[in-house]
Amino acid sequence: MSVERALLRDKIPNHVAIIMDGNGRWAQKRGLPRQQGHMEGVKSVRRIAKAACRIGIRYLTLYAFSTENWGRPKEEVSALMSLLVSCLHDEMPLFMENGIRLRVVGQSDVFDPSVREALDAALEKTSSNTRMDLVLALSYSSRWELAEAMKRIGRQVEEGGLAPEDIDDSVIGRFLATSFMPDPDLLIRTSGEYRVSNFLLWQIAYTELFFTPVLWPDFTEEMFYGAIADYQGRDRRFGKVSVSNQTKQ
Repeated sequence: MSVERALLRDKIPNHVAIIMDGNGRWAQKRGLPRQQGHMEGVKSVRRIAKAACRIGIRYLTLYAFSTENWGRPKEEVSALMSLLVSCLHDEMPLFMENGIRLRVVGQSDVFDPSVREALDAALEKTSSNTRMDLVLALSYSSRWELAEAMKRIGRQVEEGGLAPEDIDDSVIGRFLATSFMPDPDLLIRTSGEYRVSNFLLWQIAYTELFFTPVLWPDFTEEMFYGAIADYQGRDRRFGKVSVSNQTKQ
């Protein structure tokens, strides 16, 4: 039986986030330019987006470009931006055929006009799709997101629309860039690194973490389903006593 068929349909995570790491190392191991690794990584995005749709995941968030990534060589950043624009165009049939709505979180105002135009067009064209939200974290970092949320909350307090004593975790959540979706149930990171790299720090307080040594271009549908199966075998207590222990008592 395939891993997909063995999954428990009543325990499919609602929201999966992925740190897609390892494109550059994949290319270097093969003596190829880093750009080739990023191009192969796009194929993995296509595979995993379709796989997520197939099993009913509602939100898939991909860490596509961090604020720190602007510090990479200009040639690589330029190539990544060109690849993003071409992918938004080339993958449109995938989005429309699978009912995928594209969303973006991050500092979109820092992109060149051509990139912003391509993003805006893709967001508009897919806005009526309802099967799955594919959320791209672009020029995103969690510290940036939290700082922006604090600024907005501060303005609300200053204007008298919010009392300081009313600020709690739910209020902060409403001011985050990700406020339109629930926190991730599962976070996957490829490439063998064991860190979250400034990604969704607030949102992953009780997220299940899954790390794999596989480089992102080699990450297959079966590996993705394997991560889901691992998630389904965990006891999510959210700081409380597990249901099984309560039953024993």
